[in-house]
Amino acid sequence: MNQAPKIGLVSLGCPKALVDSERIMTTLRAQGYSFSRDYAGADIVLVNTCGFLDSAKQESLEAIGEALNENGRVIVTGCLGVEEGLIRETHPSVLAITGPHQYESVVSAVHDHLPPVPNRFVDLVPESGLKLTPRHYAYLKISEGCNNRCSFCIIPQIRGDLVSRPAAGILGEAEGLIRSGVKELLVISQDTSAYGVDIKYAESKYRGRDVKAKFYDLAKELGQLGAWTRLHYVYPYPHVDQVIELMAEGLVLPYLDIPFQHASPNVLKSMRRPANQEKTLDRIKKWRDICPDLAIRSNFIVGYPGETEEDFEFLLDWLEEAEIDRAGCFKYEPVTGAPANELDGIVPDEVKEERFAQLMEVAQDVSFHRLSQKVGRTIDVIVDDVRPEENRVIARSKWDAPEIDGQVIVSKADGIKIGDIVSVTVTDNDEYDLFAEPAAH
Repeated sequence: MNQAPKIGLVSLGCPKALVDSERIMTTLRAQGYSFSRDYAGADIVLVNTCGFLDSAKQESLEAIGEALNENGRVIVTGCLGVEEGLIRETHPSVLAITGPHQYESVVSAVHDHLPPVPNRFVDLVPESGLKLTPRHYAYLKISEGCNNRCSFCIIPQIRGDLVSRPAAGILGEAEGLIRSGVKELLVISQDTSAYGVDIKYAESKYRGRDVKAKFYDLAKELGQLGAWTRLHYVYPYPHVDQVIELMAEGLVLPYLDIPFQHASPNVLKSMRRPANQEKTLDRIKKWRDICPDLAIRSNFIVGYPGETEEDFEFLLDWLEEAEIDRAGCFKYEPVTGAPANELDGIVPDEVKEERFAQLMEVAQDVSFHRLSQKVGRTIDVIVDDVRPEENRVIARSKWDAPEIDGQVIVSKADGIKIGDIVSVTVTDNDEYDLFAEPAAH
């Protein structure tokens, strides 16, 4: 029997790129290819690159170089693929280069350099496709691209303008994932709250009903499928208020990932951020009135060109007042091709370092205070890892997304499996994590 050709895969960048990798793998698996866990066993290596920041480009070029050294036969895809000249200049021997979410081009490049071997005995691909995440959660991509033109960002140049998927297609995919054992859906896109605006919120038939391609409608439908639904990359447009009501009803997880990036009006204006003129503090207070359990995670940039000491102090005060549960921070770095490079007022690196340390200290204090309010409560958690030798499991609450937020460390955890959703009582907390024991029945 012919041996299935083997492909190695290196996937860099964000969850959106991970979904691209999963789609490519699913297509190739269906065509008879198999996958190798190491360079040595692969006939060819695919590198799915990131090209958002200059440091990410460097990391992608290094990953391509490593794959060439270890294997020699490399196909490049993903966001850095739009800069073919840069890749060819650094690594002239790559076999082929394609851009982001160009699945057909990647697959056809693989066919050119490693033809499939027909084999009817190959395992059938699961209906839900192949996933790079654990079995119990999955990323659900609802759109590509972005209509915003933030001055520090080149994503629209890389991935194009917003292109939304019909609601029926997304809901069908979600159902398939849940049937295959997924218990948590992580909704992702470049701008989740803008979902459907490009297709004028067109309706599509789902289970005999018309469902609009609209953020609220989609969130409500997903929330009725029986899995946890977590919303990422939500800009605070006014219609987000309605979705908070779904969280209060328990249909959608009380969690919002909002990339605020800053709070000072001067910096936000310079960044050309959408929805920056909103009275955001008032709205956050209103959201928490509607859904007291709401957790907000966000990212902030310090050291943006022109950021003054006053701007930075404003941001720190805002962070405390808004009680941002989970805050990530980036030191501004120029991105080739981004309008922000033309701005005056470059902030020195040592000032960026100081501001980064200060912001993370404030964020830690806020996180500790918010988590301390959960001690004594009984909550549901989803289990990501089991450590029988320690008699404990590592889990997440409804307020924690995988890999970016905190954890719930559950002791006395006999007989609990990965993917279980269990009820625990919170006994303690530190800056980022909760400690708990199984709830007494």
